[in-house]
Amino acid sequence: MANEHLVLVHGEGHGGWCWFKLRWLLEGSGYRVTCIDLAGGGVDPTDPNTVRSFEQYDKPLLDLISALPEGEKVILIGHGIGGLSVIHAMHEFVDRIKEAIFVAAAMLPFGLQTDEDKKDGLPSLPENEVQLTFGAGADDPPTTVALRLEFQRDRLSQQSPEEDSILASMLMRPWPVSAIGTASFEGDDERLNRIKRVFIKTQRDHMLEPQQQDSMIKKWPPSEVLIIDTDHSPFFSAPEQLFNLIVKSL
Repeated sequence: MANEHLVLVHGEGHGGWCWFKLRWLLEGSGYRVTCIDLAGGGVDPTDPNTVRSFEQYDKPLLDLISALPEGEKVILIGHGIGGLSVIHAMHEFVDRIKEAIFVAAAMLPFGLQTDEDKKDGLPSLPENEVQLTFGAGADDPPTTVALRLEFQRDRLSQQSPEEDSILASMLMRPWPVSAIGTASFEGDDERLNRIKRVFIKTQRDHMLEPQQQDSMIKKWPPSEVLIIDTDHSPFFSAPEQLFNLIVKSL
C-alpha cells in the first residue's frame, strides 16, 4: 500500500505547509504525498479577496487530479473546510479517487445547500473573534474572513506545541468566505458512495465542534469513524497518532 498517492487538502486560512509533520511521516514510510495550496492559501499568489467562486478556489486541486496519468487514483485527505474541496473533487472525478479521509472536515455530500449544512459543516465564530474584509465594496458581503491572532491558539491548536501555533500564526491567511459560501454541488450520493470514506473525529475541537462532526457522521455515515483525542489540528498536536490512523484506514 505504501506506493499510494495521498493528496492533502488544507482547511480555512491554512496552506499545504500545515501538513509538514504528517508529510514527513508518510514519505518516510514510502507514500507519495502532495500538499496542495488552494487559491489564496499557503504560497499560492492569488489575493484571496479576488477569489469569488468555489470553482476558482478549488482549481489547483481539480487541475492536479485532471492531470493524473490514465488509470491512476489518489487518496484525498481534507481538513476543516478542505472537506468541501474533497467533496467537490469526488463529484468531478469519482473514478480517479480511491478513498476520501475527512479530518475534522466538512463532510457534506452536496456542499452548503441548506442552513443546516452550514450549521453542521462551518465553524461558528463570534464577530469579535474574526476580521472581515469587504474587497467588493462596503455594501457587498465580506470577501474574506480571518481569525484574530489572540483567538487562533484556543480555536485551532490549544493542545499543540506552542511553537507550532506561532508558526501557524505567521503563515495563516484570510480565507475567501464568499467563494466558500458558493460550495454547492449537484449529483447522486449513491455515485459518491462508490468511494470509500473515512472520518477522523477530533474530540477536543474548538473550531468544528464534536457535535457538528457527529451530526455530519449521522446524516451521511462513512465507511469508518476513527477518533483522536485532540484539538482541531492533530497534524500539530498528535502527528504520529494521526499518521497511524490514516495508514490504518488505507
